Amino acid sequence: MILSHDTLTVALVALTLDALIGWPDALYRRVSHPVVWLGGLIAALDRRWNQDGHHDGHRILRGALAALAVIAAATIPAILLTRVLMPLPFGAVALGVLAWPLVAARSLYDHVAAVARPLASGDIPAARAAVAMIVGRDLDDRPEPIARAALESLAENTSDGVVAPVLWAAIAGLPGIAAYKAINTLDSMIGHMSPRHALFGRFAARLDDVVNLPASRLSGLLFVAAAFSQRAWRVMRRDAARHRSPNAGWPEAAMAGALGVRLSGPRSYGGVETPEPWLNGAARDPDAADLMRGLRLYRRAMVLLGLGLVAALAL
Repeated sequence: MILSHDTLTVALVALTLDALIGWPDALYRRVSHPVVWLGGLIAALDRRWNQDGHHDGHRILRGALAALAVIAAATIPAILLTRVLMPLPFGAVALGVLAWPLVAARSLYDHVAAVARPLASGDIPAARAAVAMIVGRDLDDRPEPIARAALESLAENTSDGVVAPVLWAAIAGLPGIAAYKAINTLDSMIGHMSPRHALFGRFAARLDDVVNLPASRLSGLLFVAAAFSQRAWRVMRRDAARHRSPNAGWPEAAMAGALGVRLSGPRSYGGVETPEPWLNGAARDPDAADLMRGLRLYRRAMVLLGLGLVAALAL
């Protein structure tokens, strides 16, 4: 059941439900969210297996085993559910409903819009507080760095939070999206270069890079198509590889080119400056209006993603 009518249905149902209603607060209060469940398991394994005193190779191995355990915990139930539900009438639709919380299209839009609205009205403290919910960098009260941080988060998370899970659902159904979400959550929690996780999270970080390769390129192409912009295409091809990430540069460069602004660039974390290269560096800094334009571009890109699934189903 690889890239079939059934898996495409799973992907389309999950994307459509999330775009229409997101993950309602009432559901969250009642059952929480699958990513929270995964996060609890990852945190428990991190506490138990990631301990000082082990040599480097042993710590990397423990991290790899922890990652594989989390992926198995997400994927095996998805495989069993697929075997039970897929033969039933509307089984693919039911599996799409189960995949729905693993897509973050509505949540991403809402979080970035929560920055854009106060920024557009001049309420800088509210915009700064809202952007602090989605990025960890240091920010002052200037509107341009706030808009830049929000646009970068929108572009990168379009790939990680929407296009990649939908793509893996289209390829492998509920097991595909479950495995992807486990890998991406692992990367978010342990796949960074802090002293505690540089070794333990190395396997998770590298695996996340691999599974996001196709979606990051596709996300960039969706932004280019949604903008209908030769400049977006040129900037993406020229600048994507300049980004520190092998994947995030593609949607960020496409977004920068589409809007005619510069993204990435130097930033600081905890007072420590990080000299990142610019994407579309000759352009101006983004402002509140550009953030609104970015949200409109995102909506058009998501429509194109949905239409692509519909077209694939019609073939």
